[in-house]
Amino acid sequence: MSSSSNKIPVVVVISGPSGVGKDATIARMRQEGDKFHYVVTATTRDKRPGEVDGVDYFFLTENDFRKKIKNDEFIEYAKVYNNMYGVLKSEVRQALAKGEDVIIKVDVQGAATLKRKIPNAVFIFLMPPSIDELEERLKKRNADSENDVSVRIGKAEEELNVREMFNHTVVNTKDDLDKTVQSVKELINKSRGKMGPVII
Repeated sequence: MSSSSNKIPVVVVISGPSGVGKDATIARMRQEGDKFHYVVTATTRDKRPGEVDGVDYFFLTENDFRKKIKNDEFIEYAKVYNNMYGVLKSEVRQALAKGEDVIIKVDVQGAATLKRKIPNAVFIFLMPPSIDELEERLKKRNADSENDVSVRIGKAEEELNVREMFNHTVVNTKDDLDKTVQSVKELINKSRGKMGPVII
């Protein structure tokens, strides 16, 4: 799925509620060897077990993050669940300059900002089959307190109501990640040549 035969690289924004499977979807796409540039998001949150700085996220101190805001280094940034997250302009610009297709993973708030700033990107919303299943996934990952899970579920219900701003919606069904990844890749392929250039 290289963009070598396409004059205009595709920028794809993948978003959805917390716990819906954004990380798992992108990890599987990486495993399958698709030739995308996967943008690494900067964050002030603590590293989770197994995460690698510069691969999963750029883990920054709050002070360093604020400096990058001051220097206008982010396309978008936001405070999400008491931590800062942001997409660095350099991450996207360098890939586009090489003619590479770009995948950006952000929360729904970040996707709304990117929709205004780079409307020619392809926006894909991952959603759970149900709120009950999403709650089950959040509890299973053991990364949040019971109160945090409740907050995330409330936020997810709000986010499901704004999915119309996305070009496409994909339901991430339990135990069928392959189907989700295949759907995402098909949507990306169908979007080729239909979107204009993305300027950062």
